Amino acid sequence: MLKIDIHTHIIPKEIPDFSKKFGYEGFVSMANETLKKADMMIFGEKFRTIKCNCWSVEERISDMNKHKIDVQVLSPIPVMFCYWARPKDTLIVSQFLNDFIIQECQKYPENFIGLGTVPMQDTKLSILELERCKKIGLRGIEIGSNINNKNLSDNDFHPFYEAAEELNMPLFIHPWEMMGMSQMSKYWLPWLVGMPAETSRAICSMIFGGIFEKFPNLRVAFAHGGGSFPHIVGRIEKGFLERPDLCAIDNQINPRSYLGKFYVDSLVHSQEALNYLIKILGPNSVILGSDYPFPLGEKIPGKAIEISSNINDDVKNNLLNKNALNWLGLKKI
Repeated sequence: MLKIDIHTHIIPKEIPDFSKKFGYEGFVSMANETLKKADMMIFGEKFRTIKCNCWSVEERISDMNKHKIDVQVLSPIPVMFCYWARPKDTLIVSQFLNDFIIQECQKYPENFIGLGTVPMQDTKLSILELERCKKIGLRGIEIGSNINNKNLSDNDFHPFYEAAEELNMPLFIHPWEMMGMSQMSKYWLPWLVGMPAETSRAICSMIFGGIFEKFPNLRVAFAHGGGSFPHIVGRIEKGFLERPDLCAIDNQINPRSYLGKFYVDSLVHSQEALNYLIKILGPNSVILGSDYPFPLGEKIPGKAIEISSNINDDVKNNLLNKNALNWLGLKKI
């Protein structure tokens, strides 16, 4: 079966010194580079060490061949969103990343599809860059689970959603700037606990905010299997039913009604969780996503789907390629 991995990240090995260019710190730079690895630096401190498969498309293709992945959807590393920066500066960073991603896709059009990034802290600029992404051949946009602590239901983002809907540009929503990070820095808890909660925050914000009602043709996929949302949807529904005065103020439709109306990737780290995810959201809403090439990703992309004895071939085909094509708005690759 054709296999499309919608959740992979890429970064240029050579990054301009944006901190020097703009006159303030906080932008990612590279240090201690070798042929095989480099350190991502922020504020002069190491954020993480990355391997060459994070920037080398040739290394990626080697891994894809090894794991029998036909197509990767490339998106920026969320720390590069730069929503905290001055909007025009973030636009420049976004354009740099978007140009890099489409160039890599154009080198290997049979292997890669690209998603862009936009300065979401400025709606007008985000729409302008969204339109440019469409023109240069990117197939969608990756955005964060919150924008400088604004939930994705915020009215400021509605014009962006409208533009994405009109341009047929799907959204991939990835957790970043997780709530409570400063209170739980030990044990890597922001990544282990915060990310699932952050993704659930994004889904609930869009449901309670009526985003799927206002923009019914907007196609949205959430990373990491929808985070904790599929596992607490009963609690969310209970809150909606018992306290509509708090939960139903912008949308009076039961949250459970939205199961199957958005996509999630398959990255849930266990066979049992994957089976549950398909049962709750439906076989048309889950898409292979590995978080390649990072440590919390699936080591062999798609393995959990392929080895499952609880998933028939038609459902496997949906998860491995059909749902990805539907989300991307493509008939075939």
